[in-house]
Formats: sequence, C-alpha cells, structure tokens
Amino acid sequence: MTQTLLAKDFDFRGTIPDWQIDSSGLQICREFIFQDFKQAFTFMTLCAQYAEEIDHHPDWSNSWNKVTVQLSTHSAKGLTLLDIQMAKAMDAFAIQVKP
Repeated sequence: MTQTLLAKDFDFRGTIPDWQIDSSGLQICREFIFQDFKQAFTFMTLCAQYAEEIDHHPDWSNSWNKVTVQLSTHSAKGLTLLDIQMAKAMDAFAIQVKP
C-alpha cells in the first residue's frame, strides 16, 4: 500500500508532543527511559508485536533502560500517517509498561 507523505504544516507538536523531527525532516525521534532493562524489553516486545500487525517497523536501539527510536516510512522517503500511528502506539505502550 502506497503511503502519502504528511503535509508540510502537519502539527507534530500537537499530535505527538514528545517526539522530535530530525534536521532532515524525514524522520521523528524519541528516547524512552524506563526503570530497568525488564521494562525496556517489555516495551520493545509490545512495540514489535504492533509493528508486525501494521507492517511498519521502527529503527531503534536499546541500552539497558533506554530505547532510542527513529520512525520514517522508507518506501515513501519521509513521514506518513503510519509513523504517527506507530509513535502514538509507542507512547501508549510506554505508559502501560511504567508502574
């Protein structure tokens, strides 16, 4: 399915306030910090399951309690609603995982 790039005036701050747009404008980024590795891994597991469901996979890394995420729709060469959908889901999973 072909994804349409987001409008230049898309309201990132109002829609996903905890995410940053990188300098190229082609991806959004966020660092999630948890209490420990177990929480970080639980978060990543929930995200991975959801990513498979919607067929949209993050670029990410993990270092103990930190998960650094970059989202972009590579096939569209930029940001699409899939990235916003994934970012919102990740925000919700982070809240779910933290006590």
